[in-house]
Amino acid sequence: MTEDNTPKADEAPRGELTVRTIAMPADTNANGDIFGGWVLAQMDAAGGIRGVERAQGRVVTVAVDAMTFIRPVWVGDVLCIYTDIESVGRTSFRVYIEAWARRFKQRVREKVTSATFTFVAIDDDGKPRPVPPEQVE
Repeated sequence: MTEDNTPKADEAPRGELTVRTIAMPADTNANGDIFGGWVLAQMDAAGGIRGVERAQGRVVTVAVDAMTFIRPVWVGDVLCIYTDIESVGRTSFRVYIEAWARRFKQRVREKVTSATFTFVAIDDDGKPRPVPPEQVE
């Protein structure tokens, strides 16, 4: 990142591509930009996907670190969400999540935001359960 919080030109996404979706007109605010809440929801879904894989079962989001939106997302952009598990505790774990926009009709990819989400593994009764040891493939 540069001093003004914009990505460097050669910066690459961190983590594993987990979700790709297209921004549609129904997801816009009154200014025609995509709602930040829609981007947040896509990031939460990606973190949940990665979390279920890591925890081998149900997970819930319990916290999101501060998000700073660097650039807007526009209709037609492909939103690419990357996830990277940062740490694992007994019942919880932290997932660093980045959102990148592949601009409509262009080959340009730009980072739009990032945050760290905390998830807790839960059992069928919704109670915290231990996160199993990581399986080596």
